[in-house]
Amino acid sequence: IVPEVAPKLKAFLCQTGLKPLAQMMMLRIVLTFIMHRGRMSCSAAAGAIAAEPIHRGELTRFLARPRWQKHDFNEPLMRMLLAKEKKRGKFLFLIDATLVSQSGKKTQNTFSTGNRTRRKIKKGFRYNNKKVVRKNVHSFTFGLLITPSGIRIPMQIPHRTKEYCAEHGIVHMTTAEAAAEMIRTLPLDDDAEVVVLGDTAYEAKVVQEACDEKGYTWVFPANPERVYEGPTGERPQLRSRLKDWTSLSLKTIRLRAFTGKYADYRRLSKWRVGPKIKPRVYYAHQERRKVRSVGDVQIVFSTMKPNLEKATPDDVKILLTNAVWLSVTEVLELYSVRWQIELFFKELKSTLGFSQYSFIDFRAVEAWVNLAITTVLYLEHERITHMLDRRLSKDRQQWWQRQRLHGLCHAVRQANERDQLKYIEKRIKTSGGLKKLQRLLAASIPQEYRVAA
Repeated sequence: IVPEVAPKLKAFLCQTGLKPLAQMMMLRIVLTFIMHRGRMSCSAAAGAIAAEPIHRGELTRFLARPRWQKHDFNEPLMRMLLAKEKKRGKFLFLIDATLVSQSGKKTQNTFSTGNRTRRKIKKGFRYNNKKVVRKNVHSFTFGLLITPSGIRIPMQIPHRTKEYCAEHGIVHMTTAEAAAEMIRTLPLDDDAEVVVLGDTAYEAKVVQEACDEKGYTWVFPANPERVYEGPTGERPQLRSRLKDWTSLSLKTIRLRAFTGKYADYRRLSKWRVGPKIKPRVYYAHQERRKVRSVGDVQIVFSTMKPNLEKATPDDVKILLTNAVWLSVTEVLELYSVRWQIELFFKELKSTLGFSQYSFIDFRAVEAWVNLAITTVLYLEHERITHMLDRRLSKDRQQWWQRQRLHGLCHAVRQANERDQLKYIEKRIKTSGGLKKLQRLLAASIPQEYRVAA
């Protein structure tokens, strides 16, 4: 009903160093990301604080205003979360890109990903005249930093097209260059042990150079065209080792997600823990060789096909890593954690409604995405605060430890509703408080919908 029922969120946003007006606008949007039911939009955010509703156009103009975005307002929040990390161990940095479809012709900074052609339809068929709307997309390169205790800190760099960069005087970056920039600017100490994980799109020289500069370990799948080092004309492809797949010295590896060194990084629910959960079985071969344009690396060939004679090259994953000292089991277990960023994208879009925006100005889009990250950081802050609360029982602390975005949103929503009920209970005890409550409830109805008195 009023901003006073969200004191923790207000105190959290104060750490950004922004002015009070900007903090109040952020409060509306972050509250809506957490509390909304139905579609997430600026209209929903404009009425997030019932006693102080604003017009959705005011919020849209605020998002597109560049003044309050001169500095990265999420950086102090990230450092505040990292300061709560007391456990020693590896930091995992997962990188990947996600796309958001946009159908508006005037939307800035969109590009086509190559829409597939529809199959030919017979003449006279009733769907023959159906029009196909060509959709473009926005792309965002995300990095998800997972600390040894399981804290998740997201960051992102939007992909800007060459046309948009030329129009606004911005240096163009590819998605691999954006990933390298995030690696170089990770808010970690110089002696932190970091492992960078990504898919084939990030097995690029610029990313590997960034990891080498920082002294980080990396694990990436090999591009299909990768070849071994050697003289010209004598450089076989890595896939050539699969011609006689059964002759390789294969090792059988069984992995369970809830055991091992990296179980805490996955944040599994209690329903996926126990002896009845079947392990994943991999058949892997490990070798140390020099790869062209990469250098001396460890190569791991792995497949889940039990019948090796029928396994095709497409069934085999070829992993490269500069950590030549790692065992084949640890390489596979490390790379399996990369899937967490895919789950993060699913939560970001389905739980928070991150992809449900509609803006023409791309600056508003950037602000929207950064505020979605602010929401994730706040939820993680609430999670770690309750985990470290000694007043809670061990079972309750473990409950908070397992929660992902969906469960965290529910917990914060219930606490907020409880505070609102307490606020109402306090106001109805006096006649003056009751009148104030009536004024607040009357103000929650937008002027254009109020019945004329």
